[in-house]
Amino acid sequence: MATDADEAPLLADEPLRPGSCSRELELREFRDRYVFRSLDGGGAFAVARADGSLHPLSPEEAAAGSDCKVSKIYGVAGMIRLLAGSYVLVITSRKDAGSYGASTVYHANSMKFLCCNEAIKHLTSEEKRDEAYFMSLLRIAETTCGLYYSYDRDLTLNLQRASKLAAGRVHKPLWKQADPRFVWNRNLLEELIETKLDEFITPLIQGSFQTEQFTLKDRLVRITLFSRRCNRRLGTRMWRRGANLEGATANFVETEQLVEYEGLTSSFIQVRGSIPLLWEQIVDLSYKPRPSIIEHEEMTKVVERHFHDLSQRYGDTMVIDLTDKQGDEGNLSNAFAAEMQNFPDIRYVHFDFHHICGGGNFDNLQVLYDEIEEAIQKQGYFLMNSKGEILLDQSGVVRSNCIDCLDRTNVTQSFLARKSLDSQLQRMGALSSAEMWVEHGDELSLEYAGSYALKGDLVRYGRQTLPGLIKDGMSALSRYYLNNFHDGVRQDALDLISGYYTVSKSSSSPFQIIGFESAPYLPVASAIIVGGITVTTFTLSQVGRSAQHLISSIIFAGLTAGVVALVKANGKQLCSRPRLCGLI
Repeated sequence: MATDADEAPLLADEPLRPGSCSRELELREFRDRYVFRSLDGGGAFAVARADGSLHPLSPEEAAAGSDCKVSKIYGVAGMIRLLAGSYVLVITSRKDAGSYGASTVYHANSMKFLCCNEAIKHLTSEEKRDEAYFMSLLRIAETTCGLYYSYDRDLTLNLQRASKLAAGRVHKPLWKQADPRFVWNRNLLEELIETKLDEFITPLIQGSFQTEQFTLKDRLVRITLFSRRCNRRLGTRMWRRGANLEGATANFVETEQLVEYEGLTSSFIQVRGSIPLLWEQIVDLSYKPRPSIIEHEEMTKVVERHFHDLSQRYGDTMVIDLTDKQGDEGNLSNAFAAEMQNFPDIRYVHFDFHHICGGGNFDNLQVLYDEIEEAIQKQGYFLMNSKGEILLDQSGVVRSNCIDCLDRTNVTQSFLARKSLDSQLQRMGALSSAEMWVEHGDELSLEYAGSYALKGDLVRYGRQTLPGLIKDGMSALSRYYLNNFHDGVRQDALDLISGYYTVSKSSSSPFQIIGFESAPYLPVASAIIVGGITVTTFTLSQVGRSAQHLISSIIFAGLTAGVVALVKANGKQLCSRPRLCGLI
């Protein structure tokens, strides 16, 4: 992949194409203001460092002054107002990730918030504490992974949807073309939109983007895998489960597999999303907390809203539920199946992945495919020629889910995608997009769960290997740690950036919470447990020498057991919990 150093420099007077946004900007940092000047469009604006107010500038005004720090940035991702002022998010480095059609797609390698918060000196001590917490959330947001963008193409619409829209749409600013569901920074763009700074507005899409090229029979083939993550129920693995009352589900992702071959371009769409019921799975220090269904009179309406939205956007929907049929997952799966009986027009297929593909036998997914093959072929895929003429439409979509909509879902979607690829390119049976699907699964898992995806070997090789099992074990431990001790704060950062929590003087302090903080108590409890086990083991080894060692062993064992019981009883309070928003 090319980095910024590999790219040819842009001419300062190179004009922007209609609908495009500035590719490179000069950032000038003065004591009282930040000045942003487009290096390819000529426009400019300033942001006051005192209060974050925006002011469009003429070329002459933008060039005025010399006592400043000058640097290059690659996009403005938005602004957010907190108690002390505003903070401007800019893209400080990028990487060429490939192309979508004729447009280059970039990955935002690093971002930075510029502070316009001089009013912080006038805040009360409590407000300063709150502002410090909000700023720590912004630092988390700066490190958000999987953000992609283009300067001259709307990436939020899949090829089929984009091809059906009026040709004049491409002359509108990118933010006006975009589907707001898939604009990660939609909430951050509002002030830039109000000030009509269209050429500086850079919509970001969170998801995954991979592309590969190779030759087949001396002809070029390009496969692109592009996933778009919805922002309507954005969150972390354990703190955003199921649906909200509007029917939007956690970890909803649209995945598009594009194939370009001999002047033809095909597109195959799949979606994934959390089980669209009202349910939760609160971390409590156990490895797998029990999911519980939230009783609510609107439950059936929630499911109806979810699938109505899918049918409006994608056509006929087929549901593949990959959860276990037994245990806690089974209770949730049975509730989902019961709700789906209210919607006879939507086909619901349950496939117990762990039971049927037990032992890592990826080939058993053929059992699922045999059951749904006719429906998959009827839904088809989208196909257009080099003239933009539509030859085929995809008439429906497969919606897959497990509990997390990560590992089992990724394995299943990769299997269905390869089946579709075979039907699109009949003579390319040796072609495999497996490696792309592994990277795709890892990227989506990092965004939702904070760790790499499990079951990557099943996608690569159709079986599990010892290195793969070790990697899965490390990823599982990483998920456990992050879900229990970090994701509460990460959820707050997402709620703040996405606008689900709005900062104002009248909003309650994030420190007005019930319970106690995990940070001061958990290390002490952990030390007592480890120390108690160690001392108990040592004294037990000395029991034969004196009765005193037996008594000591009993005391330390009792103390250790008591602390373990206390930790278990207060597991939910000891875990990292979001402060800003509720679960639904």
